[in-house]
Amino acid sequence: MTTTGKHEFPLARTCPFVPPPAYEEIREQEPVSRVRLPDGGWAWVISRHEDVRTVLNDRRFSADRQHPDFPALVEGEAATRRPDEERMLIAMDAPEHGPARKAVLGEFTVRRLAALRPRIQEIVDERIDALLAGPRPGDLVESLSLPVPSLVICEMLGVPYADHEFFQEQTVKVFKQSTSPEEAWAAMGVLQGYLADLVAEKERNPPDDLLGRQIVKLRADGTYRRKALAGMGLLLLVAGHETTANMISLSTLAFLRNPDQLAMIKADSGKTLDAVEEMLRYFTIIDVATVRLCVGDIEVGGRLIRSGEGVLALGYSANRDPRAFENPDELDIERGARHHVAFGFGPHQCLGQNLARMELRIVFDTLFRRVPTLELAVDVDELPFKDDAHIYGLYRLPVTW
Repeated sequence: MTTTGKHEFPLARTCPFVPPPAYEEIREQEPVSRVRLPDGGWAWVISRHEDVRTVLNDRRFSADRQHPDFPALVEGEAATRRPDEERMLIAMDAPEHGPARKAVLGEFTVRRLAALRPRIQEIVDERIDALLAGPRPGDLVESLSLPVPSLVICEMLGVPYADHEFFQEQTVKVFKQSTSPEEAWAAMGVLQGYLADLVAEKERNPPDDLLGRQIVKLRADGTYRRKALAGMGLLLLVAGHETTANMISLSTLAFLRNPDQLAMIKADSGKTLDAVEEMLRYFTIIDVATVRLCVGDIEVGGRLIRSGEGVLALGYSANRDPRAFENPDELDIERGARHHVAFGFGPHQCLGQNLARMELRIVFDTLFRRVPTLELAVDVDELPFKDDAHIYGLYRLPVTW
């Protein structure tokens, strides 16, 4: 555990709809404060919106998770680091990061994503068909939330969807807080091996999918490395289904608990995109991905942070900062605030954010149009929230209609 005064980090959510109560206290009283880490070291907590954006957009804060001084949020994590291993995109710094990101950025342009829209709509309709044909109550996570983003990212990458149970099982191990660093590293290794084998198969005759196109492009550039592409594929596969699946479940729950907000998107689908942004801000399901290592002295929030010191930039706290969002604890789909940091900020801002937005918008418009009487089948306090995971969400969401 880590400590700042009387508080211990990481702080657990005591309610699925509000941040840990101590976040407000820290943000208002000591917004840049030192905390103790599980391995006995310490780091700075950054809690205000402006300061979090500063940290995420300044090159003096490194994302290199393989650096021996990078802050460890799990006891024993530092011992599992392998500085000589191929770095994933999220662990790269400039100048390596820019070209690596640019190489795959073309897969997420507005034009390419627009071409995907009909297929995403088809997948959503198929999954809602399956929900309606199944028993009542049904589990929205199993029927819709998880299959939709999993199918989409599998088709984009050229990963067989038949293997989804395998990579979902490994993903759970990676993101569960109770998983030891050794077990998490082993699960990542299994997934990395799976992607490397898949990439090797595609090398012989690269197909017209994301991995196949990357093989062709990187070969032409003279920069092709199988292990690096496998790492990119792994990052997109894991991030592309786990995060969006949790957002579908949590947002559906929020809509059902706030019928006035739901009525707005039912009456005007033009409001759905704003609703998506508000749900992203409101839940901020990832609060640990924005850990950084300071590599050059810099003042943040009136505090001098020195090179070699770790930083925990709290996105969930930033997204509930009243300096950036009026009445931040209220769910208001008409807020129109797109400056949240749910996708991060700066050079490491989420690569697939517009794909996620598209999937969420299509799901909400389609689900509530086709199943207008959708309702929870159990009380909220009976729902199994992912209190034990690094990415927040729901294990199951029983619904009926």
